[in-house]
Amino acid sequence: MKVKRNFTEAKSSPYEGIAFETRTSEIKNIDGSLVRRIKKVVVPIFWSQMATDILAQKYFRKDGIPVALKHKQEKGVPRWLQRSIPDEKAMEQITSENRYRGEEDAREVFNRMAGCWTYWGWKHGYFDTEEDARAYHDEMLFMLINQIAAPNSPQWFNTGLYWAYGIDGPAQGHFFVDADSGEVQPSESAYKHPQPHACFIQRVSDDLVNEGGILDLWVREGRLFKYGSGTGSNFSALRALGERLSGGGQSSGLMSFLKVGDRSAGAIKSGGTTRRAAKMVIVDINHPDIEEFINWKVKEEHKVASLVTGSTICECRLNEIMTACHIEDIEEEDRYDLSNNIALSNAVKSARTDGVPANYIYRAIQFAKQGYDTIAFETYNTDWNSEAYQTVTGQNANNSVRVDDQFVDALQNDGDWHLTNRTDGTIA
Repeated sequence: MKVKRNFTEAKSSPYEGIAFETRTSEIKNIDGSLVRRIKKVVVPIFWSQMATDILAQKYFRKDGIPVALKHKQEKGVPRWLQRSIPDEKAMEQITSENRYRGEEDAREVFNRMAGCWTYWGWKHGYFDTEEDARAYHDEMLFMLINQIAAPNSPQWFNTGLYWAYGIDGPAQGHFFVDADSGEVQPSESAYKHPQPHACFIQRVSDDLVNEGGILDLWVREGRLFKYGSGTGSNFSALRALGERLSGGGQSSGLMSFLKVGDRSAGAIKSGGTTRRAAKMVIVDINHPDIEEFINWKVKEEHKVASLVTGSTICECRLNEIMTACHIEDIEEEDRYDLSNNIALSNAVKSARTDGVPANYIYRAIQFAKQGYDTIAFETYNTDWNSEAYQTVTGQNANNSVRVDDQFVDALQNDGDWHLTNRTDGTIA
């Protein structure tokens, strides 16, 4: 194909006339505490700080780039388009701790993506001439720099790592179309033919261990999450709580598996960075477990509120007990006796009224007897990244209910709505 230049000129660099500056990128928690600071981030001067932070914190390759690279000659590929590999001789002259680095300049990311796209296009015979390839490369660079266009997250994470830096890893179950044969085949490595696609819709069958079943879905989701993509599935085929199993037992229900999948998603940060996995969960309105599904996140939010409030109350009341145990004008032997220490008695009553467990109340008194004057009780907050939210389930998925025309008709006509078992379609 022919590629016409709209933004660039053949004899000029796409970077010509664009000023770059060095910034610092910081990500903080809601309480102001620092999550990560990257001291050197080089970006176009007109980029916002938010764009800078997203690129630096999420999409920069953090490590594994050889500090010395060289072109790998490939027949039929122009030198400017040849991929790079580690320069082993040069690497030997560098101390081991300094042989690898991370990306710190936006131009490195632009170059590896646009360069790799052009290389793939060249290998598949997309361009009429080398000048068309060069025009495509320069136009893509210009659009990335100026935020005219941008790819999806897996492209930022994965594309060009093999082409630009020679980074690779063992096969991860990806497939690609061979440029010469046109056939789909498994990739023999992680980054030569990476996973640069996003937003997959997958099916899951009512089966535990076989292909297409529940545990197989977790594997497929994990593969997508690892390389920065998102996935969604309708889980309505899964048996409800109490439905019969072929072995004679009863199903643990839809929700038990959704909670496992949610934990799996939470454990795998997309692309290995700070971004959470993107996961969509859909359940049909006629599933027997639909009410529990709808209320899932509500209940978990209540748990978070209880953790936050309860921990704050416990920390306050227990330290009131500790303080009451150290009133100086009360004799030593009477300080820990509720009948002789009115302040301690009142503190214990307040703690019991607020639901502080009895064993914690008496533990505080025992600590006071040992000479401690304060007690450390960890409190929680409602930050989404906090320990409280890590404790509950349902936080990594966008949940949706699939409502069909029949339900709407029943609703409008004040009719009955039946929930149906998944095994035999009978009314649950």
